[in-house]
Amino acid sequence: MTLRNALTAQTVAIGLTATTKAEVIESLLELLDHAGKLKDRAAARAAVLSREQKMSTGMKNGIAIPHGKTDAVDGLVACVAVSREAVDFNALDGQGCRIFIMTLSPPEKTGPHLQFLAEVSQLFKSPEQRQAVLDAKSSDELLAIMLP
Repeated sequence: MTLRNALTAQTVAIGLTATTKAEVIESLLELLDHAGKLKDRAAARAAVLSREQKMSTGMKNGIAIPHGKTDAVDGLVACVAVSREAVDFNALDGQGCRIFIMTLSPPEKTGPHLQFLAEVSQLFKSPEQRQAVLDAKSSDELLAIMLP
């Protein structure tokens, strides 16, 4: 599973107005739900929150990757949103996050999940790439940056 397979115009958004970790997670679930990617939104929420309780998915460099394993999806699904303001996501570097990538996958399918996370990690290694994502003016532009 690659970014190209997982992301669509319906699953990317800019201008996220959430101000808390819980609001960010809910906004990302909303994106996936409206795109018809979730069979059970409550189960998807529970999976993500369970994972967050084990360890925050706030990474470094303003990126958070909330994720979970759940039967609420048939295969790996993902969405990306960019926030106007930094949100405290208990990131490893102690900084707020503005780029959020959520992924959910069925419990029995680990390969696509790991491949997706590796691809996301590679994409956001570059400070220039992160800045381009933050500077995107539309969902279409964000999608084009995410899928070079």
